[in-house]
Amino acid sequence: MLPATFKLCAAISYQHLRNMTGLRRQAAVAISQELSKLACRRAGPSAWISQVRRRSSLLSSRLEEKPFSEMEMSYIKQGEEALQKSLSILGDQDGWKTETVVGNGDKVLSKVLPDVGKVFRLEVVVDQPLDAVYGELVEKMEQMGDWNPSIQEVKILEKIGKDTVITHEKAAATPGNIVGPRDFVSVRCSKRRGSTCVLAGMATKYGAMPEQEGFVRAENGPTCMILRPLAGSPSQTKLTWLLSIDLKGWLPKTIINQVLSQTQVDFANHLRERLARTAGC
Repeated sequence: MLPATFKLCAAISYQHLRNMTGLRRQAAVAISQELSKLACRRAGPSAWISQVRRRSSLLSSRLEEKPFSEMEMSYIKQGEEALQKSLSILGDQDGWKTETVVGNGDKVLSKVLPDVGKVFRLEVVVDQPLDAVYGELVEKMEQMGDWNPSIQEVKILEKIGKDTVITHEKAAATPGNIVGPRDFVSVRCSKRRGSTCVLAGMATKYGAMPEQEGFVRAENGPTCMILRPLAGSPSQTKLTWLLSIDLKGWLPKTIINQVLSQTQVDFANHLRERLARTAGC
């Protein structure tokens, strides 16, 4: 049995712990460890100490949780919706038509969906491991404008939890660009399960980023990229990119289709060049 004075002090300390809003997990873990040491000095295990340790562990986990606002939850839901809808589109193998086939094996396919319109599907193999590709597309997302000439800037406006971000993307005004300056505000959701990564997104509204002067606010989605190690060759990555986009404005569909399919092919080449330059860095 613990002395009554110690039990009283411990109870007061625990109540103080509950009331401290700025306490980190380390404090809760430290208390748990000290209680464990005290328990070892006694003749046998203490039920009181075990109870406090359980509650302390629960408290430390609660200290790490951040409740989401209603707006944040709506963005998370949009990201999940984009992911599920994209996977559903890619999972249906019927109706795909070949748009482009490149000598290195890269290919772009397309199909028309009643509720979405025309979507494009890029399938390529990148000679870099999955972690390197994932790092460029997710962890270094804001650096994409450094290596992809079709993108002027990608900026993360808000991070929500560990899987969801709101982004603003400006398309670059390249020479001879007949589409004109476009920008996008999107919610993006990234999921990594084992050896498969899915990066999904769709257009969204974000009050802090209204339409910009000089840009047409285009909309994408659902769109996603799926990354998997190439079967039998873990040092290579199979990348599948579903692209669905509404560029807005008065543009002939034939021009739009040509631009989008070429954009995907160019993206694969620029990604390879970027990975080759940064390999081993």
